Amino acid sequence: MTQSITSFRDRYGPWALVAGASKGLGAEFAAQLAARGLNIVLVARRADAMASLAAKLTADHGVQTRRVPLDLARADAASIIAAETRDIEIGLLVYNAALSIVGRFFDQPLEAHLKEIDTNCRAPLALAYTLGQRMVARQRGGIILLSSLSAMQGAALIANYTATKAYNLLLAEGLWDELREEGIDALAVMPSSVDTSSDQTRAPSRPSPVAALPPRAVVAETLAALGKQSSVIPGRTNRVAAFLMRRLLPRRVAITLMGRTMRAMYPR
Repeated sequence: MTQSITSFRDRYGPWALVAGASKGLGAEFAAQLAARGLNIVLVARRADAMASLAAKLTADHGVQTRRVPLDLARADAASIIAAETRDIEIGLLVYNAALSIVGRFFDQPLEAHLKEIDTNCRAPLALAYTLGQRMVARQRGGIILLSSLSAMQGAALIANYTATKAYNLLLAEGLWDELREEGIDALAVMPSSVDTSSDQTRAPSRPSPVAALPPRAVVAETLAALGKQSSVIPGRTNRVAAFLMRRLLPRRVAITLMGRTMRAMYPR
């Protein structure tokens, strides 16, 4: 085992917890972390998909796995996970799960918007707090929260979703500065459209104008950035697009452009 892999495991092991790990980006996080020698706790609603992934991780990398079938929108999700993992040391939290409600704001019931907040904000906050306390006690660890390029400005048809992703971005950035003296590395990840474990309520009629990166590339760039910076935008094209939207365009124009893009992708 190379020194870099050994150092990674020493800092962020022996266990990593991946929330939203049944497919896509979450499954890729689990695979690349297992390849670095970390045992993996998988958390998702789909028990069958987690069982298949767990078997593959053990067969391919010889790591231990633990599965926690759970709807992360539950108010007690963090306490359930804490109870299920109290006998192991979790050195890395990856919160990849997300609920994405697409449609006009008032066409969605209030309960759906609140569930989006529970999944995208309450759960990562509670897990970062609960598992982060254990990391602080050991003076080492890492917290990765999945944000989005859409967090940079509001967008029609996904107004609440973009707000939740902005929350994750700011939470991770604040924790990056606050916890680094405690030996904890926090990182916000801002991918473009990608095959993630996000539950999206509506499929687009047209593809996103921003090219999607494969999960392998997103995860590789994320793990390379962990411990080096507070946030990362995987993909050079995405970084250029982010610079354009954040630095060169007036905010009102950026919001309008995002709204036009969303309406084109999700026509009524």
